[in-house]
Amino acid sequence: MRTTKMWSLVIRIKRNDTARGKRAHILILDILKKGNITGATVWTGVDGYGKRGKSTLHLEGIAVNMPLIIEAIDELEKLEKILPEIKEVVDDNGLITMQEVGVL
Repeated sequence: MRTTKMWSLVIRIKRNDTARGKRAHILILDILKKGNITGATVWTGVDGYGKRGKSTLHLEGIAVNMPLIIEAIDELEKLEKILPEIKEVVDDNGLITMQEVGVL
């Protein structure tokens, strides 16, 4: 079975993060779409912590500001073109990682 070399872009933010007056994850998805990235998935975490402290706040049984992970897989060149704009949205409020992956 042959694999195709691609790159995985993973962005870790909090659900309530905003930039330019909108939720950060919505802006990031818009950037990915405009960059013709094949697809992306937004994962919601149930709890977590990082340099900004704990990621979950519980109010009357409802969890808010949960951690989010946005993952997109595509060619390195396509991802590199949109990275500056994504970095601007995430700023110092999250973590952006990239790694080479094999796609079946």
